[in-house]
Amino acid sequence: MPKAITEKELKQYSDNYNGSKERQMATMAFSKSEINDVSYIGASAKDVRFDFSINIPTLPVTNQERTGRCWLFSATNVLREQIARKLNVDNFEISQSYLAFWDKFERANYFLENIMATADLPTDDRNVAFILSTGVHDGGQWEMFANIVRKYGIVPKAVFPETYQSSHSASVNRYLNQALKREAAVLRDMIHNGATEEELQAEKNSMLDKVYGFLCSCYNEPVSSFDLEYTDKDKKYHIEKGLTPQKFREEYVGDLLDKTVSVINAPTKDKQFHKTYTIRYLTNVVGGHDVVHLNLTMEEMKAAIIAQLSAGKVVWFGSDVGHDGDRKNGIWDDKAFNVSLMSGLDLDISKENGLDYGFSAMNHAMVITGVNLENGIPTKWKIENSWGNEAGNKGYYVCSDSWFDKYVYQAAIEEEYLGELAALAKQEPIMLEAWDPMGTLAD
Repeated sequence: MPKAITEKELKQYSDNYNGSKERQMATMAFSKSEINDVSYIGASAKDVRFDFSINIPTLPVTNQERTGRCWLFSATNVLREQIARKLNVDNFEISQSYLAFWDKFERANYFLENIMATADLPTDDRNVAFILSTGVHDGGQWEMFANIVRKYGIVPKAVFPETYQSSHSASVNRYLNQALKREAAVLRDMIHNGATEEELQAEKNSMLDKVYGFLCSCYNEPVSSFDLEYTDKDKKYHIEKGLTPQKFREEYVGDLLDKTVSVINAPTKDKQFHKTYTIRYLTNVVGGHDVVHLNLTMEEMKAAIIAQLSAGKVVWFGSDVGHDGDRKNGIWDDKAFNVSLMSGLDLDISKENGLDYGFSAMNHAMVITGVNLENGIPTKWKIENSWGNEAGNKGYYVCSDSWFDKYVYQAAIEEEYLGELAALAKQEPIMLEAWDPMGTLAD
């Protein structure tokens, strides 16, 4: 039987609190200040200065505004560096709005297909509940980005710019999901009443027609062709007429997406290192590539990242930015805060337990643009974020290597920088359940 808290125990807790000078001091501090602010260790700032032995110059920082599109912004920030070099320009952006349009449209189709595939299960079945709760939203992962780019190509931001809705997506998501859940009920009822496959697809297509129209109203209709017009660093004017999104991708991105591997660091007992994993219901394009992760040790992941940085190429990565951070000054460092001392709580939790017990998982994607090495060992990492240039150090951040160990979970690495480990990515992946922490989305 559960045991209730007794009056005797309550008195002991009260006596302990009132007899503790540390708790009284913390009470005064917490009454007027944010907990992290009064737990900050100022002396640690010297260890996370913005100086790096490998520091790749990058284009101006971007801003995802009030959306969860970090995975799209960080991924396009990787591709645009290659495109800008080919064009010889000092500023360029790929349209994140164009990709977000097609991601939402494809995800609506994926949602409806999954609803039909699970119609024989009750709505409180864990898989059905997961599908319904996930719906269509902003977050994503690297391979989901690659799926959209492979199918729909890319366009410059100047060709398909932002709208209010594309940069303030809460209402778009809310009403789209409301309509999709209504349609889920319609489709499930049709199946239970014996509808044919032809009838179901006709109903689904009618819904997708409405979704397409709604998204066009919010984002504008995606372009099918465009002219690439720009002036290069040498002040020379260029124009390429009649490009399609696919032609632009083929010419300026090539096969980069197909030779990039998603590697993760998941030190949990259910996931062996050097095995590949996929997650049920984690994709966006029906018929596209599954999301597949190669699980590596942290030392192996870091070595691959450093190899790619050493070649002058930035790295997309996913981490949990909800811990030990000073966003105003652009610092993530677990050694810079002593919340345990200030709170009196034991807050030390391993990465393994953090994943298994729901404390931490990947929730934000950014770009690694530099690293500081001492005798070949990393001490801190330079990060390009997508929160605009007013946050952090003009949009850039630094994280300590110890923070990196605890809270970095995923990176997209080109095969050549994985060395012999690249062959492991070809294994048949092990299927994980939809709610596995490695299936969380960056937003």
